[in-house]
Amino acid sequence: MTRRGRIAIAVAGVAIIGGGTIWFEVHSAAVAKDEKEAAALQIQMKKLELEEMRIRNEQATSDKKAATASAEKLQAAVDKCVEDSSSQLDKGYGSPPRSAVVADCKQQYETADGSGMQATGSTLDAGNAGDGGINSPTLLGLVAGGALAVAVFARKGKKADA
Repeated sequence: MTRRGRIAIAVAGVAIIGGGTIWFEVHSAAVAKDEKEAAALQIQMKKLELEEMRIRNEQATSDKKAATASAEKLQAAVDKCVEDSSSQLDKGYGSPPRSAVVADCKQQYETADGSGMQATGSTLDAGNAGDGGINSPTLLGLVAGGALAVAVFARKGKKADA
């Protein structure tokens, strides 16, 4: 081999090694950047989950307070009904026993206030979306999957460009 050929091979080797080193550094930087973006996205998703849980807890607390207030009002109405009907209790043959008066009052006020209790029940069940709709975890999964797909395709695009 001639001196010129050896110099050409040495220059080509240095160019290949130098180009490979530069490519490796660029590739390592891109991978580190992608990992940081993925970690930031994961942290953001955790923050969103915590915010959603906080909102659900606040809603559950307010629903529980409303149900308790409704139950207290119902009990007060039943107590007042029983007190008003106490003059009829145990007066003799044919008069209703106390348990019958209490049951009648409960039935009267529970059916009158049943719509409010049903509304509270439907509010509690609204988060489940059991009628085929998209609920919060499904939506969150779709968003996360879409973000992952975009990140993967962006990474492949960077590899194809380099």
